Amino acid sequence: METNNQKVLSIAIPSYNSEAYMANCIESLLIGGDDVEILIVNDGSKDGTAQIADAYAAKYPNIIRAVHQENGGHGEAVNAGLRNATGRYFKVVDSDDWVDPKAYKEILALLKHMIAQETQLDMLISNFIYDKQGVTYKKVMHYRSVLPKDQIFTWDQIGHFQKGQYILMHSVIYRTQLLRDCAMELPKHTFYVDNIFVYQPLPFVKTIYYLDVDFYHYFIGRDDQSVNEKVMIKRLDQQIRVNKLMADYYDLSDKTVVPNKKLRQYMYNYLEIITTISSIMAILSKDETNLAKRDELWQYIETTAPGMYKKLRYGLFGRVMTVNHPVGQKFAIICYKIAQKLFGFN
Repeated sequence: METNNQKVLSIAIPSYNSEAYMANCIESLLIGGDDVEILIVNDGSKDGTAQIADAYAAKYPNIIRAVHQENGGHGEAVNAGLRNATGRYFKVVDSDDWVDPKAYKEILALLKHMIAQETQLDMLISNFIYDKQGVTYKKVMHYRSVLPKDQIFTWDQIGHFQKGQYILMHSVIYRTQLLRDCAMELPKHTFYVDNIFVYQPLPFVKTIYYLDVDFYHYFIGRDDQSVNEKVMIKRLDQQIRVNKLMADYYDLSDKTVVPNKKLRQYMYNYLEIITTISSIMAILSKDETNLAKRDELWQYIETTAPGMYKKLRYGLFGRVMTVNHPVGQKFAIICYKIAQKLFGFN
C-alpha cells in the first residue's frame, strides 16, 4: 500500500560472496540519504558478505537494512528485496555495480516531485553504461531516439527501438506496488532472471518517464560473472529456462493479450533477442547436446504459441540462429561477434 510517509526509493542489492566489491556499490547509494531504503540481501554467502551488510546496517540504521536468507539465487534475492521494500519505487542494483552521484540526485528529485504532485508514475527509465574493464570506450545505452524526454508518456508515444536497444534491469525503476500487482516472483536458483524482471511487468505499465542521465554503471569484467561467454554456455539450461518462461507469459500473436501495438512489437523484439542469445550460446559451444537443447527450445515455443513462433522463427535472427549447416553456424557466430564488439556486452 502506498502512503505519504514512505521512503521515496527502495534499492535491493542482491549479494552473494560479494565482500570484495560490495562496499563500492553501497557507498555510491548512500548519498540518497533518508529518501532511500537500501536493502542488502545476503543470499547465503560463504564469505564476509553478511558481516559487511550487518556493519552497514548498524552504522546507517535509518537507511540500510540487512536481509539474510538461505541461498536461493539472484532471482530469490530480488524477490526478498521486493518483499521487504517499503519505498514508493523499487530499484535493483547488483553488488558489483554502482551509480553516478549526479544522476542519482536528479532521479530522486524527479521521483519526489512525482510523489508531491500525486502523479502516478509506473516506470522511470534512465541510461546505463556498459562499464567493461580493459576497454577505452564505454558504451552508453540511451533512449533519446525512441522515448520522449522530460514528460510523462504512454506506450502510444514511443518510437521504434533499434536492434541492440533494449530496456534492461539497469535502466528501470518500477513503482513498487505495480510489481506486486503483477505478481512478480522470479524463479529460484536461476541466472538471467533480470530479463523476466523487465519483461513481465510491461503490460501493467501505463505511465512512463525517461530521464536522459547516465545513471547506472554495469560492471563487466570478472571471469565468474554470469554474462561471461563461457559461463553463459555452462549455464545454458538456465538461459533456456528463462526463455521458456518469457514465452509462457504472453502469447504476443494474440492482440487481445497485449493490445498496444507498439508495446507488443517491443516485447516481440525483446523475446527475439533472448531467444537469439539462447541459440547462439548453443552454437558457440559446438556441442551436439546443446544444439539439441536449442532445437527443443524452438519446438517449445512452436507448441506454446504457434503464431508467435512463426514470427520469431522466420525473422532474420530466427533464420540465422536455427541453421544446422557448419557454414551457416559460422556466419551466425560472425554476426554475434560483430554485435558484441559494437555494443560492448559480455
